[in-house]
Amino acid sequence: MIDTLAVVGATGAVGRIIIELLLERRFPARRLKLLASARSAGRTMEVAGTSFAVEELVPDSFAGVEIAIGSTPDEVAAEFVPWAVERGTVVVDESGFYRMQPDVPLVIPEVNAAALAGHRGIIASPNCSTTQMVMVMKPLHDAARVRRVVVSTYQAVSGAGLAATQELRDGALAWLGGDPEPRVIFPHPIAANLIPQIGSPREGGSTSEELKMVFETRKILGDHSIGVCATCVRVPVANGHSESLVIETERKLSAAEARRLLAAFPGIVVVDDLAAKEYPMPRSSSGHDEVFVGRIREDDSCPSGIALWCVSDNLRKGAATNAVQIAERLAADPTLLAGAGRAGGAAAVRG
Repeated sequence: MIDTLAVVGATGAVGRIIIELLLERRFPARRLKLLASARSAGRTMEVAGTSFAVEELVPDSFAGVEIAIGSTPDEVAAEFVPWAVERGTVVVDESGFYRMQPDVPLVIPEVNAAALAGHRGIIASPNCSTTQMVMVMKPLHDAARVRRVVVSTYQAVSGAGLAATQELRDGALAWLGGDPEPRVIFPHPIAANLIPQIGSPREGGSTSEELKMVFETRKILGDHSIGVCATCVRVPVANGHSESLVIETERKLSAAEARRLLAAFPGIVVVDDLAAKEYPMPRSSSGHDEVFVGRIREDDSCPSGIALWCVSDNLRKGAATNAVQIAERLAADPTLLAGAGRAGGAAAVRG
């Protein structure tokens, strides 16, 4: 049991789910402290029948806080994380700011929990699309070593925030009524449309989102030889990211063996009966913490490939659930909170 856990960015969509999960899972903390910007400070949040006062995020907010979970934009994380680490708080950070720093573990608990032992006050949680893909890759990689993966993502608007979800709703009504569609969050209408760009352009024709999947996958699996070709697409789906994957392995896997490996892996649910029209879909996966996998088959276009389809709630396992699982590991192991490997942590945060 720890004394205090803080949630930074508590009033956002992911922040609220983090609080719900902490209550549902009976997180072993005597006190939850909710932190947000000055604009939100003083509000009262009702979550699962419990009232919480929201406090302003300032440096001294972290006095006496053992663990903080942050769900904020990169620029906010860059500012608040050093405040927390300097005061002895271990931060589980959802932003992208620290993910690729060499001394910051990038963790999916089912995949590489051992990396937690090397933290220096900060643990990063991966990008939502990376998380569900690596969950699927891990059992296949352990059994047959993944050489290359080609992935196309179909990413829900909830990944772009609450305003993006509203833009989809308003845009759908406008499109159906023949009225002008709003374009505030997205560069093109999102209703009845697909947008094959998520993130900013990068050299070579990829986007920042696609390169996150490349580099985060290699870091989490500890294998920089894995080839990753990603195409990330925003789709008019409210919640739940989907991915089409072709995974090439050193040792050939049959579809049956791949199905067994995936079904046995913690956090994965196989839904794979094409004849019965049973496969993962965003609407059936939303609100769940698992990664759902189906359409598992051999790829006859290459000597040792497995093709499959996976879906996961991007706000839960892709964000909130993964962070809470990391915090649970920290709370369960006093050595991880006692400062093991944290010498010079605050200096490392400043980069």
